Amino acid sequence: MNALQRNDFYLLLLLYLYSINHTFGATDSTITATQFLKDGDKIASHSGSYEMGFFSPSVSENRYVGIWYKNISVRTVVWVANREAPLTGASGILKVIEPGILVLVNGTNSVMWSTNTSRSVQNPVAQLLDSGNLVVKQAGDDNLGNFLWQSFDHPSDTLLPGMKLGWNFVTGREVYLSSWKNEEDPAPGDYTYHCDPSGYPQNIVKKGSDVVYCSGPWNGLHFSGAISSRDSPLYTFGIFSSKTEVYFEFNLTSSVITRLTLSQNGALQRWTWGDHAQDWIPYLSIPTDNCDVYKLCGAYGSCNSQNSPVCGCLDKFVPKHNEDWQKADWSSGCVRRIELNCLQGDIFLKYSHMKLPDTRNSWSNVTMTLEECKTICSRNCSCMAYSNIDIRNGGSGCLLWFKDLLDIRQLSKEGQDIYIRIAACESDSLEKSDGKKRKVLFWILPLSVGLILVILSMLIFHRRRKKALQLKRKGRSGRNGNYKMDHSGNCEEEFEIPMFDLSTIMKATNNFSIDRKIGEGGFGPVYKGILEGREIAVKRLSRTSKQGEGEFKNEVLYVARLQHRNLVKILGCCSDGEEKMLIYEYLPNGSLDSFIFDDTQSKALDWPKRFHIINGIARGLMYLHQDSQLRIIHRDLKANNILLDKDMNPKISDFGLAKICEEDDIGAMTNRVVGTYGYLSPEYALHGKYSVKSDVFSFGILVLEIVSGKSNRKFSHPDHNLNLLGHAWKLYIQGRSIELLDECLGDSCSTSEVVRSISVGLLCVQQCPEDRLSMSSAVLMLNNEGVLPLAKQPGFYIEGNAPGGDFTPSQSAQITVSDTPITILAAR
Repeated sequence: MNALQRNDFYLLLLLYLYSINHTFGATDSTITATQFLKDGDKIASHSGSYEMGFFSPSVSENRYVGIWYKNISVRTVVWVANREAPLTGASGILKVIEPGILVLVNGTNSVMWSTNTSRSVQNPVAQLLDSGNLVVKQAGDDNLGNFLWQSFDHPSDTLLPGMKLGWNFVTGREVYLSSWKNEEDPAPGDYTYHCDPSGYPQNIVKKGSDVVYCSGPWNGLHFSGAISSRDSPLYTFGIFSSKTEVYFEFNLTSSVITRLTLSQNGALQRWTWGDHAQDWIPYLSIPTDNCDVYKLCGAYGSCNSQNSPVCGCLDKFVPKHNEDWQKADWSSGCVRRIELNCLQGDIFLKYSHMKLPDTRNSWSNVTMTLEECKTICSRNCSCMAYSNIDIRNGGSGCLLWFKDLLDIRQLSKEGQDIYIRIAACESDSLEKSDGKKRKVLFWILPLSVGLILVILSMLIFHRRRKKALQLKRKGRSGRNGNYKMDHSGNCEEEFEIPMFDLSTIMKATNNFSIDRKIGEGGFGPVYKGILEGREIAVKRLSRTSKQGEGEFKNEVLYVARLQHRNLVKILGCCSDGEEKMLIYEYLPNGSLDSFIFDDTQSKALDWPKRFHIINGIARGLMYLHQDSQLRIIHRDLKANNILLDKDMNPKISDFGLAKICEEDDIGAMTNRVVGTYGYLSPEYALHGKYSVKSDVFSFGILVLEIVSGKSNRKFSHPDHNLNLLGHAWKLYIQGRSIELLDECLGDSCSTSEVVRSISVGLLCVQQCPEDRLSMSSAVLMLNNEGVLPLAKQPGFYIEGNAPGGDFTPSQSAQITVSDTPITILAAR
């Protein structure tokens, strides 16, 4: 018999003897040699904060030993003993046996789970402490250093106050969180959360062995890159380091109940218990945005969530593989514009408001000054950057990096200074830049004039050549090929959209038969057709439409170059004399307004479908604003222009009024306001100023309409004269947002999702454009459970449900404000 077999035999013998000579039924807060914990029994901590017993998660029938909060209405398990060894029946028993081991056995007395110990005591007990920590110790000995075992050293997915997350270098033990597999299975899942001491301490989330999130180093106040982490009156937190241990910990400064969890999808979430709501309230959530994805922008790439695209190279750096960057693949990162030459003496350039890079290849000294830090880094050719460790009291300590810098982020307000090594010859470009600017101005003007004349000559030649090609092709039709739009609205060759002849489209639509007509807008009628065995939708330019030619050009120029699952797909165009048509994929469920504003059809959209539609529209709009190659402002986002495919996936349509977005959010001015009343933002409707935030306002209105099933423009209420936006705001400030929900939804909804959607909608319709969310933030907030900021009073918070005197455009503006957009003159 080997040693392992002897240990198992000894353990089973002890269990058998205890099962004969000891009674069951644990009491108070302890499990003793004579008081066991059976399935159905519970023990509680002395203060009554925590409770321990057997439970089954969600709809699972498996049984586990766990610890949960005792005095809250929602059972919330914070620790599980037998995570990977579930019991299949209610016969489990938890026992304490000599020499000081806690064991869980099933009905056949087989050991399912047990603790271990390197010491022996004569009278061992297991006790549930007021901190939520389950400990095994000698009875009567409360010295923390004498505990044989404690659950705080073996956490599940939850970090409680006072629990240390990190490393003990004496014992070699690491304490870290691991997610549940799913709601029914508490076994360790894909994600783990660690305090990593391999360089200067920082916290990281891993998926398997891969890092997916890095907090940045601890700087004395908070983590360098954790933008959602903030000072709180509820608790303190920090990383603590000594020669024997490094750990992350938080401690309460109030009586609030709070916990930090690692979800099944890898999100870190801080929760607080709300006595009034009788539910857990999200306090913060990480990741907060795309820039929290570990090393998203590669080496020396900087992520800025306010930019589009979010990744860019640091100053004095360029993309390593430019073609990949053009395709939004930033993983290859950036390289120095000019290579280092340490022998000739490199210099260091200061970068401010940065999340400091991953510190796993760093060196630190807490007593050095920044100048001493620079000296050491300068002398070592492998040192790539340096910075202060602690930002308090003007900064102190030295942190050096010795490999490529990864996971850098540009922050708008906080962040730290970092000094990065660049080639010495870059110093000349920095020092001489002002002088060069003056010299450039001296000679660039005459050169520019000559260059402009050359360009104009080329443009005139190209224009004449294009006209000649048009004359040669005049009268030809019936070819399929690649086409582009000229300035007259005709399809020219060499654009990535098929061209169909008129006879083909007439055949597909049965000569534009009235029974094939499925809709009509400002552009003209829309017909259903069959083309090459595929259902299509044909938008035919009305000969009486004054906006149609411009819309036609916009649709071809923009939609053909936009590819996203939540945008309608254009299949081709047809241009034959005065006949101009666009051919789209056919979406059988029509437009969103036919569902949400119809008493019968609205019942087909339960809450999960509506939430799915809201998310799809948000993702499509985010693509238009920041991820597409053109960056588009739609300018006419409304329920009519959201089409639904057979699976109720939303697709944004009708780009006839769209405009290319500027590099910032300021947008542009126009004296011809177009759009649909009820969806227009105040600055656009009243002053002709549009930007991506104009679309965000329209999206917010759309969210409130989807939730309520009511039209903002046609809404009425028996108790007041507010529009839908005003009604939603009134309920919001009274804490009654859930009452906005469409009555037909019944019990199909998730209350938290509904309230969150309404909050996001109101955050999108705030009066000032700069206060409104970006679409990337809206997508994030809809799908994460962090605390949302409070919304401010919305724009167009008006009484009445007609344009009337409340809707007053500027005197010089023209405005389109009907269901089917038309242009009308504003009153002077």
